[in-house]
Amino acid sequence: MTLAAAEPATALPAIEQQHRDQRHYPHGVAFMDGQYLPMSEAKVSVLDWGFLHSDATYDTVHVWDGRFFRLDLHIDRFFRGMEKLRMKLPYNSSEIEKILSTCVALSGHKSAYVEMICTRGGSPNFSRDPRQSENRFIAFAVPFGSVANKEQLERGLHVAISNTVRIPPKSIDPTIKNYHWLDLVKGLFDAYDYGAETALIVDINDNIAEGPGFNVFTVKGGRLKTPAYGVLAGITRQTVFDLCGELRLSVSAGDIDRDELKDSDEVFITSTAGGIMPVSKIDETVVGDGKVGALTRQLTDLYWEKHADPAWSTAVNYA
Repeated sequence: MTLAAAEPATALPAIEQQHRDQRHYPHGVAFMDGQYLPMSEAKVSVLDWGFLHSDATYDTVHVWDGRFFRLDLHIDRFFRGMEKLRMKLPYNSSEIEKILSTCVALSGHKSAYVEMICTRGGSPNFSRDPRQSENRFIAFAVPFGSVANKEQLERGLHVAISNTVRIPPKSIDPTIKNYHWLDLVKGLFDAYDYGAETALIVDINDNIAEGPGFNVFTVKGGRLKTPAYGVLAGITRQTVFDLCGELRLSVSAGDIDRDELKDSDEVFITSTAGGIMPVSKIDETVVGDGKVGALTRQLTDLYWEKHADPAWSTAVNYA
């Protein structure tokens, strides 16, 4: 069943306008090939290079209480990734913003996880020349889901450090958000085998890199630090830098080894899927006093306050 077709900025169908306060598509809405579809009908060709070769870039943004958070930064990063991968789309940033907003409006969700994707696509004659592929745009909005659940946010996550090495930046540019996750998935299984809840993997120098979909911060003596080498500079990571600027807290990016991480007063991870999330245990080491730290709480509270600030957020037009 097609919800709407043709122009990306298509107005809500009449039935949606009549029942705009009801959630008709609880599993979410996707935009593909110029039309809006229920998530169950969103399909990708098995011949698409995004599926065959993980040849794609994407970005994710969340909606909270009916507002996108830092949408402009996510869209800008998405376009930078496409440029570096030599991909092009028939939509500009304003049109993509309208598509994302329409996906959310059609879904009815006031809190949503929203993704925009550009795949290499494929060619009519199955050519192995990527220049002959027709790049493809996909977007979707689904119910918001967090890396950490409520109980984990209250007590802090148990993280294990995997010996798995993150793909080095000379192989895959980490500033391009991508689906090359086999190293991260291996790290997750290592963490599960260890009895932990999620993982951090290391860089080629055995320093801490990042986790599956998140960056990590340490707090020591009131100073914050996050890894710099070979990681995706997440939008939530950047938001922590911005919040620290407002609070006049010292924050820097640099190498963090295992001992430094475990010797921290506080540790937290950051992701669009969850925001700022505390870590209370690393391997067998309890972080600080084993409770959510004061600076982590302060930053978390300010982070969620910013979601209602028009300078940081964009309202979804559900009408």
